[in-house]
Amino acid sequence: MMELIGFLLFLIPLSLMSLWWEVCLFMSFYMFYMIMNYNMFNYFSLFSYSFGGDMLSILLIFLSFWIVYLMIIASYKVYIENNNISEFLFICLLLLIFLCLSFMSTNIFLFYIFFEASLIPTLFLIYGWGYQPERLSAGFYFLFYTMFGSLPLLISVFFIYKYNYSLFFFILSSLDNFYLSLSLVLAFLIKLPMVFFHFWLLKAHVEAPISGSMILAGVLLKLGGYGLIRIMFFLYTFFYKYSYFFIGLSLFGMFMVGFICLVQIDMKCLIAYSSVAHMGMVICGLLSFNTWGILGSVLLMIGHGLCSSSMFCLANISYERTHSRSLMINKGLINLMPSLSLMWFITMINNMSSPPSLNLLGEIILINSIMSFSTMSFLFLMFASFLSCCYSIYLYSIINHGSLYSGFNFMSSIYTREYLLLFMHLLPLNILILKADIFFLIS
Repeated sequence: MMELIGFLLFLIPLSLMSLWWEVCLFMSFYMFYMIMNYNMFNYFSLFSYSFGGDMLSILLIFLSFWIVYLMIIASYKVYIENNNISEFLFICLLLLIFLCLSFMSTNIFLFYIFFEASLIPTLFLIYGWGYQPERLSAGFYFLFYTMFGSLPLLISVFFIYKYNYSLFFFILSSLDNFYLSLSLVLAFLIKLPMVFFHFWLLKAHVEAPISGSMILAGVLLKLGGYGLIRIMFFLYTFFYKYSYFFIGLSLFGMFMVGFICLVQIDMKCLIAYSSVAHMGMVICGLLSFNTWGILGSVLLMIGHGLCSSSMFCLANISYERTHSRSLMINKGLINLMPSLSLMWFITMINNMSSPPSLNLLGEIILINSIMSFSTMSFLFLMFASFLSCCYSIYLYSIINHGSLYSGFNFMSSIYTREYLLLFMHLLPLNILILKADIFFLIS
């Protein structure tokens, strides 16, 4: 594990010298080195200084590495406009280091520190390379929502240490204190985000640059799910008593957010709301508190990370050419960019969980898990799945079909870099289902 952090630290001098393609090249080499050399077990291994990894940690580290690598490629406009290149690369690498350290931590206090530290580079991405002046209020929303949830978590960590004399995840004794347990859970539910705590996500996505949107949707939301899985080991009495409340809220939220998606006219808003709906299903799966729930949640988190990031890339490709995120202006693009509409189509059907995507396997397992918790949940699950299909088709059809906006005076073709970027999102999303047996090691 330390070799990974060492490698990322040695990339920082390259980033400070603004060597864009060299950083991408080294990251791609190391990514394939990790895939070939890291063994995945359902127990903790690769231990060093309170850091280690099991199946869950290593999968999310791979996802973080992959998404950060792709977000550097997606942000090529920063490079060609010479928009603070070295600072941008440095912040991306710093964010990746914090994410890897938080997924590696076996100590709940270290996990809290790196969980919070990942906010700072993301905030700099939104402030430094965002689009509109509203990014200042978006940054405040992002910071204060997550800080509001995280400060009770910090107090709870100190309380746990006082009574356990240890902060190692797997030897903490069970807690049966409602307020303490709620303080631990709330930070992760806001991060996921749970419905009614999701407003920071929408503002952050709309105002963030493409790199910020990709890392937010791809990895930062998964930190919440990862934290919930880790604290389940010693909070099972709390979940056993009160999880019906969070599951009910999330089921209603999935249903409600589906309708909200159908009235959006901003591409990024629609994609951000669809993330809230998918994460609602992850919360339901985790809090149904069975093995299939955890397994399905991890599959859906990885599938959603790749699919949502791909959707933001497609929205950005259109935005860079039309300079608008409005669905009213981005219409009829199949006439100008016919080959891109294939990418839109594949991404949209993956978003509605069609075969052979990871989302399909994750949702089938999660539906089984949630139905085992309560058979009445089928009403909400049925409508949520149907609405997911509706807004995916709505987004695809309104962007690719219809009459072209008459105000267009210039439109460039799609670059090879952009095809590569989308292909590298969609390939693992649709190929990993062939090796789905490795995911079952998590349980």
